[in-house]
Amino acid sequence: MPRSLTPWLVAAAVSLSACGSAPATSTADPGVPQPGGTLRFAVSSDQGCVDPQQVGSNDTIFSLRQVVDSLTDQDPATGELRPWLATSWESNADASAYTFTLRDGVTFSDGTPLDAAAVKANFDAVQDLGARGTLPKGYLAGYTGTAVESPTRLTVAFDRPNVQFLQGTSTHSLGILSPATVAKSDDERCAAVVGSGPFVIESYTRDESIVLARRPGYAWGSSLWQSPGEARLDRVEFRIVPESGVRVGSLASGEVDAIGNLAQQDEAPLTAAGAQLLGRANPGIPFGISFNQATPLGADPAVREAVSLAIDRAEVVATVYSSQTKPATSALASTTPGYADQAALLPFDLAKAGSVLDAAGWLPGPDGIRARNGTPLTVELTWYSNSPANRAAVELIQQQVRKVGIDLQLREKPISESTPTQQAGDFVASWGNLTRADPDILRSQYSTAGNNYYRLPPGPIDTLLAEQAAQPDPAARAAIVAQAQQLLVQEHHTIPVVELTTVLGVAPDVQGILFDASSRIQLHDTWKVQP
Repeated sequence: MPRSLTPWLVAAAVSLSACGSAPATSTADPGVPQPGGTLRFAVSSDQGCVDPQQVGSNDTIFSLRQVVDSLTDQDPATGELRPWLATSWESNADASAYTFTLRDGVTFSDGTPLDAAAVKANFDAVQDLGARGTLPKGYLAGYTGTAVESPTRLTVAFDRPNVQFLQGTSTHSLGILSPATVAKSDDERCAAVVGSGPFVIESYTRDESIVLARRPGYAWGSSLWQSPGEARLDRVEFRIVPESGVRVGSLASGEVDAIGNLAQQDEAPLTAAGAQLLGRANPGIPFGISFNQATPLGADPAVREAVSLAIDRAEVVATVYSSQTKPATSALASTTPGYADQAALLPFDLAKAGSVLDAAGWLPGPDGIRARNGTPLTVELTWYSNSPANRAAVELIQQQVRKVGIDLQLREKPISESTPTQQAGDFVASWGNLTRADPDILRSQYSTAGNNYYRLPPGPIDTLLAEQAAQPDPAARAAIVAQAQQLLVQEHHTIPVVELTTVLGVAPDVQGILFDASSRIQLHDTWKVQP
């Protein structure tokens, strides 16, 4: 295994272990794991696609992670990469080529073999994905091809060092799909996919449900799983229930077995009802605001700085989020490898926010809203309705920035429109986050050589993000990533507000729901206590 990546992953594990909460358990001894049963899981949204290589919303990833296997898995306790489909791997000296040896005998659920040619077909096809495929495209940046050396051996090559690729092979975004699936169009793949995972998609009804069935004969899996072979559950029903109160009531009444997107006010009643609260902090980019700098307001550094200064992050966390949530203190969440604390650059200071706007010519009007040359300081903030906390958070921020004369207008959109909206630049400012246990997530969002959703101008940040992606030495890479975070926060290219923590409410008879290193769920080992 390549020497250069392990220290990064171990460093991540220390942070994740410190900040994530231990899974709760029922007070009674559940006994020996039992096969069978249906897990009913209510989530708040549907991204409108069942292709794991084209989705980024946690609600949808929860289900699709169960359908595909990955080359590697990342240990959430240690941060190390562990075998899954690949039994071993190595990189060349500058991390521009990776050779994998695959497990023999793995098949997709349509019966075709998962061999080196199938992996090559997946990586080749990623290059042709449209706007929804930005995550896997980022992991394969600089991809020049995959050489198939035997049915179980392949080498993936890049035109430059790509130190983040190996961690990318542990994600759902590079989960391996059947050659027949990757030969389809993007939209066809969004309707149905075939993977090699422990569950298969039994049915998908957009905005209603994704139903999974246990795959008979599944005889492999991640080395991190508790037991090899078939999953324990017969079926998993993911129900789309947008209303938070309905999800909570459904869990309390026994209509469902687990729910996601818990709000702070949900914790006490669910605990009193005997539910387990399972939580883990998400690595990656925290929830926050990023401006489209191709717009006049986004290009105005005074506006970006004033918005950051006017946000009381502690109040947002205390008012809206679960008890396990923390304010953001950098462009990366504190559980991400390479995180560097930039809290000193993120003060709450209404007086300074006003002074910054005064100096830039944004002066208070009779209604309290500032204006410059007759143009009111009205900022449209686009947010996505995949979590009830999003609405509460942006509404509170709207009130906070109003105190310094900024008129924040909220524009709600479904999560299925997030990528097209960003791709088209159809926003002034955007509220969101992105999960990944590697600092290269910054390059995928803020490099002008990449997606550049926020239309940043070329500058020193580009150089830093390119350098970290090519730096195999962990200490040197950490120093570069720290500089990139400082510039991103200092120049307010991103305005981090709150670190996402995934919190689930789970019935006491459900056991073995586990979080992976990206705080998504793994259901292979999950089981229900039978009556």
